[in-house]
Amino acid sequence: MAKAIAQQDFSFKQTWRSELSDYITAIAWSSDGRFLVACSAAGEVSLFAIPGFQSISLQGETGQSVDCLAFAGDGQFLAIGGQNGQVKIWSLASDSPELMTTLENKSVWVDRLGWSPTSHALAFSLGKYVQVWDADRQEVVTTLNFEASTVLDLDWRKDGKYLAIAGYRGARVWNAEDWDAEEEALDIPSATVTIAWSPQNGLIAAGNMDNTLTVMEWENPIPWLMRGFPSKVRQLAWSEVPGSLDVPILASCSGAAIVVWERDRDERVGWGNRILGNHEGTVQAIAFQPGSLLLASAAEDGWVALWHQGTRLTQALTGAPNGFSCLSWHPQGNQLAAGGANGELLVWSQASRGRGFGKA
Repeated sequence: MAKAIAQQDFSFKQTWRSELSDYITAIAWSSDGRFLVACSAAGEVSLFAIPGFQSISLQGETGQSVDCLAFAGDGQFLAIGGQNGQVKIWSLASDSPELMTTLENKSVWVDRLGWSPTSHALAFSLGKYVQVWDADRQEVVTTLNFEASTVLDLDWRKDGKYLAIAGYRGARVWNAEDWDAEEEALDIPSATVTIAWSPQNGLIAAGNMDNTLTVMEWENPIPWLMRGFPSKVRQLAWSEVPGSLDVPILASCSGAAIVVWERDRDERVGWGNRILGNHEGTVQAIAFQPGSLLLASAAEDGWVALWHQGTRLTQALTGAPNGFSCLSWHPQGNQLAAGGANGELLVWSQASRGRGFGKA
């Protein structure tokens, strides 16, 4: 990483910093940009109101980690889940967050949850099951049985019509318009640890425990299989640049390596790849800047790296000496937040769209 720093553009500058008491497990911006939220391995949940980053404590230290959080697509609700089995949901309709409900789930660790992009349906993992809770009706509308194993990941399709659930031997996809309909099976020989729908809804990517990546075209039974990763594929990120590409770019990370995949227009060629190998520690999170092909990666080596069009290092950000654990882009793409292993919470702001940061 150090050899590449001379090429930095320094278009992003650190503009804010705070700390929680322990490892930051997750962070997120609300879709309307009103809030940034962070949670920790000590159980804290802190909400920061924008502008000014006014701190609002939603939950203090409990000694049990909060592992996942998500804002509803319209920013009206915030949900968290963690070690104690509870799922808590706050209403953000006013400037003062209100705890709306607490769903009690004994003897189970809730470490995956996500809101439907088009409704107030919240899906969360409960061991081998996923429950879907409706915030408008304030009730559980379905319980889905994954059967094969503990649920390792879940992701809603961007139009809200399908919910994919991953674990041992691949994934299962349920129809959100008819929960009782038989689910579709995406069979994979090992376990799928991360799953992600493409922005255009036509593709679904699965990162697997056996050091492979599977990409499937919806309703096409023949998948693409990418091999040769150094370890399990632990994170995925699709680019979201409206109208610029027929097929978005897919970034994947395995160990300290990031592999960027681009599908050729010629079906016979398939997918080409390039390896971004500057990190010296395990990459914990990757995400494309909204409306851009600028890729951010956060790693245990203490760097947040910015990659121009997923090809070359253009800036390296620091501030967490013992490593970064997570990151999240502001919905407008002008700010980047990252959490650290010692509780660091940092935000960098983009002064201008300097060279190397524009749309493709």
